[in-house]
Amino acid sequence: MPVKTSLKENVAIALQSIAGNRLRASLTSLIIAIGIMALVGILTAIEGIKQFTNDAFAGLGANSFTLQNRGEGLNFGGGGHRKAYPSITYEEADRFKNLFKLPVVIAINLNVTGTAVAKYSNQKTNPNISVTGSNESYLLTGGYKLAFGRNFSSAELEHGAGVVVIGDEIRKRLFKNEDPINKSIYIGNNQFRIIGVFATKGSSAGFGGDKFCIIPVLKAKQINNTTNPSFTITTKVKGPEALDASIGEATSLFRNIRGLNIASPDNFEISRSDSIQQELSGQLAGMTIGGAAIGIITLIGAAIGLMNIMLVSVTERTREIGIRKAIGATPAIIRKQFLIEAIVICLIGGAGGIVLGIAIGNLIAVNISGTFVVPWLWLLAAITLCTLIGLISGYYPAKKASRLDPVESLRYE
Repeated sequence: MPVKTSLKENVAIALQSIAGNRLRASLTSLIIAIGIMALVGILTAIEGIKQFTNDAFAGLGANSFTLQNRGEGLNFGGGGHRKAYPSITYEEADRFKNLFKLPVVIAINLNVTGTAVAKYSNQKTNPNISVTGSNESYLLTGGYKLAFGRNFSSAELEHGAGVVVIGDEIRKRLFKNEDPINKSIYIGNNQFRIIGVFATKGSSAGFGGDKFCIIPVLKAKQINNTTNPSFTITTKVKGPEALDASIGEATSLFRNIRGLNIASPDNFEISRSDSIQQELSGQLAGMTIGGAAIGIITLIGAAIGLMNIMLVSVTERTREIGIRKAIGATPAIIRKQFLIEAIVICLIGGAGGIVLGIAIGNLIAVNISGTFVVPWLWLLAAITLCTLIGLISGYYPAKKASRLDPVESLRYE
């Protein structure tokens, strides 16, 4: 097969030329590698974060909403503060739960702290335990399951008993192989009896992972240090198709509970379970574009450097080109030889850049989310980009080499 033989010969010649000019080829490949590493590394990290957030919100699905006194939207570097409305009291939240007539599941929640220390005997956790007060519906609205134990009883919720359902991380840290049910632990300065343990979701399933615990909402109200705490109301409907109607009904009911007239604007916010994910996806899309732009700018610099080095190579190898032409090489063969050489240099650098990019990107992603990813789409894009850079950067030097006069080339010193 003549075409395959010609291509194989040109690749062999390109590798010989690269081997004969190791320093120059290494520097050129390094420039390409840095550009590809920046591109693949940034996009790998973003892909890992994206997968992490998708897993984090998967438990909630698209059929719940939360009433709160301030927005929960995410903003990277936007500055400014979201408006905070008057706190939602427990009495308002309880009235809403009792008066809402549609077939839904409602959880009344109060965030106590995110930096608690849980202690049992001589064992204790790091100060990163999240403590939330809620009712019996927390499991359903939060997308959790119990590994063993039980949920809160009506009596425990009514009297604000000192009982707790703990996350799996707390169980592993404090009890190891011991059964934690009915054991008493201290969370901060308060003693609680363990009645249940949540099934593990892992660090990628939520921003708090399994480092959290739930206590009865009235108990949370008692131990909360905030003077005017604001409760949140999470409502889970039967399916996504009922979400809009339920939000409309909830808005109307809560306006009545708040005593707002027709002309007054809402003094609370309703966030859908999928809205934060959508907003975060938009932010990540912007970060992806920014990361791609940084990598491409680096690669443009690498392409210019490669073109310059290839022009130097043409000048240095003028006599060699003259000899090849003298023994029958056509301008097309000469042009192809230099193009293939440029592409080979780019692919060598690209391979190194891809390996380093995946390693660095996953190092960032794993530290943030524990999610290891291989961005196959971006790897394919990086290989294609390397080939294009080789073609673009090598075209002018290859064209210049193919147009050299063989007689003049042989006389070149």
